Amino acid sequence: MAGSSMELGRARSLVVRTNPTDSPSSTALNKFKQQNLPACKPVLKPSCVITSFLVVGFIFLPIGLTTLCASRTVVEIVDRYDSGCVPGAFRSNKVSFIKDTSLPKNCSRILKVRKHMKAPIYIYYQLDNYYQNHRRYVKSRSDQQLLHGLKSNKTSSCDPEEFNNGLPVVPCGLIAWSLFNDTYTFIRGTKELRINRTNIAWESDRDSKFGKHVYPHNFQNGTLIGGGKLDPHIPLSDQEDLIVWMRTAALPSFRKLYGRIEEDLEADDVIVVHLMNNYNTYSFGGKKKLVLSTSSWLGGRNDFLGVAYIFVGGSSIILSIVFLLLHMKNSR
Repeated sequence: MAGSSMELGRARSLVVRTNPTDSPSSTALNKFKQQNLPACKPVLKPSCVITSFLVVGFIFLPIGLTTLCASRTVVEIVDRYDSGCVPGAFRSNKVSFIKDTSLPKNCSRILKVRKHMKAPIYIYYQLDNYYQNHRRYVKSRSDQQLLHGLKSNKTSSCDPEEFNNGLPVVPCGLIAWSLFNDTYTFIRGTKELRINRTNIAWESDRDSKFGKHVYPHNFQNGTLIGGGKLDPHIPLSDQEDLIVWMRTAALPSFRKLYGRIEEDLEADDVIVVHLMNNYNTYSFGGKKKLVLSTSSWLGGRNDFLGVAYIFVGGSSIILSIVFLLLHMKNSR
């Protein structure tokens, strides 16, 4: 009897010792699971809530108005030309027109300057319904080859534009192969406007991602030509059209910098644009636009940021007024 009572006591002590709730770490874990840890639980008073909304509103509204005004000072001219630069006989079959290399692709457009445009005036080409963010398209490049040229063998990601006629392609991949190749010339009166096409790419890209001693090799020599060609005597670090194009866009509608006009355009000026409509967007229903734009301290024209600040600020002030009325009506 005494032996059985001793064994029972040992078992009880064993159970007590192995109980996980008795150890400090287990106790803390249990409190965490049960949400019993010490925490800051502020009880917001109506006056604090109303004041907070008012402060947010009075801060956001001026920022939004300032941002929106800065955006509205930007002067833009946007001209869609992909449809207008197709001859009438090919309007029903634009793909055959753009693929026929024997047909002239030159086209003229007239732009009217509505407001004074202060230099520098940025020239962009805009593409719509063009999915540069497609996974296979984005991966179809070799950063090592762009930097080191033929010394790099890591080009398997460039398929199907890795080799042409058994020889490696530099630069390889679908992104480079589909290089945009429309060109623009601007005439005001009898004078051609000079376009500065230098420093249009990011300096970090020119210096760190494209080799200064890497030259195009066997590029666009296959049976299927994608886009523009590259001068084999100019290193990739100086081919800024390519560098701009290789920085792929995240959205299906995007703009890329073509150059800069470094003289002012006056109101009511008439600009004649002579362009070469080379790039095929007709196969996938894409659109091409030419954009002339000035800039402000905030950059290009973008009303979204200003509208968003105004919306948040206005909503905060309206909510503060609603809460104030409710508090006055049902005060404690």
